[in-house]
Amino acid sequence: MNPGSTTTASITLSVVSHGHGKLIAELFADIRQKVTSPVRVILTINRPEPEEPWANEQFPFEITVVRNSSPKGFGANHNAALAKTQSEFFCVLNPDIRLQTNPFPVLVSQLADELCGAAAPLILGPDLSPEDHARDFPSVFALAAKAMGRRHSTPPPKGEPTYHPDWIAGMFMVFRSAVIRSVGGFDERYFLYYEDVDLCARLRENRLEVTVCTTVSAIHAARRESRRNLRFAAWHLRSALRFLASYPRMALGFGRRHP
Repeated sequence: MNPGSTTTASITLSVVSHGHGKLIAELFADIRQKVTSPVRVILTINRPEPEEPWANEQFPFEITVVRNSSPKGFGANHNAALAKTQSEFFCVLNPDIRLQTNPFPVLVSQLADELCGAAAPLILGPDLSPEDHARDFPSVFALAAKAMGRRHSTPPPKGEPTYHPDWIAGMFMVFRSAVIRSVGGFDERYFLYYEDVDLCARLRENRLEVTVCTTVSAIHAARRESRRNLRFAAWHLRSALRFLASYPRMALGFGRRHP
């Protein structure tokens, strides 16, 4: 593990671990092998872990480890990392993301457009099929259909290098640090779900686009906890209802609104 670096990072990667030591080691190996951009990683250990297989490794990028005395929510962890960030760009990255190539030059290039508030690569499942990570804002009707097992998917348009969904999932999001700070970061009241939906709504409320760059991709090994655990499902429902009643959702109305 490299405790520090004299290189000024242009991108800070915020990664939160909930007992994901093995996945963290694999992600760090991907970054070492694939990413040539100067990056810094802020790794938040949200709860004590029996094994940290990445800890004795050497990496060519700075790693700052934050150990929480008690678990915090998704938004609180990434907001704390943002507060420690001096880089021009800030990336929220799940431990279960795998990198085949370096997506950051394309994503940073997209963020050079002042109307772009957040960017993400195309997210693929382990079988390399596109995941449903970029969607329309949820509605009461969509949530009711999902509860009955009729999950709606939003496939990416074919042949387009970029497209602009309503929101992108928090597994992989890149921002200009100044922009995510300007809208207040993540709303910590959500704790676990819909932080990404709410943040994208506030970006769009400020007339900023959310962009998916289909020319670059990453692989996501999804862990659908809310489908297997009643406590997670309850958190998911509570967050969905909070979002539907929130000011950003009301301000955007029930239809799509592009800047």
